[in-house]
Amino acid sequence: MKTSLRGAASRYLPALVLLAFSGATMANTLNQNVSWTIDRSGTTAKYRVVAYGDSIYAGYNGSISNAGLYAAPTVDAEYLSALWNADIESVRRAKSGAVANDVYRNKIVAERSYMQAASTRVVTFEMCGNDGLQARTAFKKQTGTCNYAGLDAAVNACKTNVAAAMDYINANAHPNTRLKVVSNLYYPGFNADNVQSSCRDATTGQTVNMRDRFLPAIVRMNYWMCEYARQKGFKCADSFAQYMGADYDSNGDGVVDADALRYVAGESEASYVGRITGSLRPTLRDANFKLVSSSSSYDYIQSDDVHPTYLGRTVSAGLWGGSSGTVAPRYTSFSSGKSPVWNTAGHERMGWALSVYNPASP
Repeated sequence: MKTSLRGAASRYLPALVLLAFSGATMANTLNQNVSWTIDRSGTTAKYRVVAYGDSIYAGYNGSISNAGLYAAPTVDAEYLSALWNADIESVRRAKSGAVANDVYRNKIVAERSYMQAASTRVVTFEMCGNDGLQARTAFKKQTGTCNYAGLDAAVNACKTNVAAAMDYINANAHPNTRLKVVSNLYYPGFNADNVQSSCRDATTGQTVNMRDRFLPAIVRMNYWMCEYARQKGFKCADSFAQYMGADYDSNGDGVVDADALRYVAGESEASYVGRITGSLRPTLRDANFKLVSSSSSYDYIQSDDVHPTYLGRTVSAGLWGGSSGTVAPRYTSFSSGKSPVWNTAGHERMGWALSVYNPASP
């Protein structure tokens, strides 16, 4: 079973990719802010989930005027609604194309009021994807002798801004906040990057495999997201493990691949990077073909080979101010903490990964 969820995103893709990913300046980013409430029948209590990020949490779908309603934070709001028997407001303050410093300064800091509301119970964020995408694009254009400084700069920018974001959220989120969680990076274009560079390594004089260069950089970013989370009172939703590993034991080591790839609390950077790029490297799969069993797969990445697939309707977002409203939960209860579609689309899987840390009560 190969399920495709790419849809109509390609209709608007060329213009939006140029707008969102051609650079780090404000002119090349797009605010996509929405606030939708999971309105549960027969309830009166209402709590808030606040999500800051870039195009991932925006629910980007290739359009400049709408986005997927059920992006990961809103999926998590459904889980919370069932768990707490309450209405859950999912506030997504996102900026497509934004690098980590932009998300930190112009979303988390500038829009701190959203997490300062007394109804706030969960604050989550994601960033760094565009730092990586821009560094990758620049590296692919190189000729002559390869310069790896751009990849290192992206990693350092990610580390700096993730730590700053956590410190700021810790200092500014309302005291009623019960959970703070970061989502790390999956690897978009994993198969497409398995090609040789146009530049040549200064030591060997040979071209380099671009995936072999990009993978360690992404893994280092992910390590520090999860490690800073451990140090600063956050949880880490390991989207890399959820997207890039199969949901069965493909290598016979006795551990489901997606579980084996997860960050282990307290491990060193060298240990984590070594596991993912070394012994577990053969278990990594392109998320366009997420294996949920040895014979079944789903497509977690849209046709742009960057953004997660999603289920359900779209809502107004972006250039014209975003939208707000209410929607009934698609599911009112969850067997074993998982919706019937928990593993069938990228945003559903990321939302479930956030939900595993939800506190039992508000």
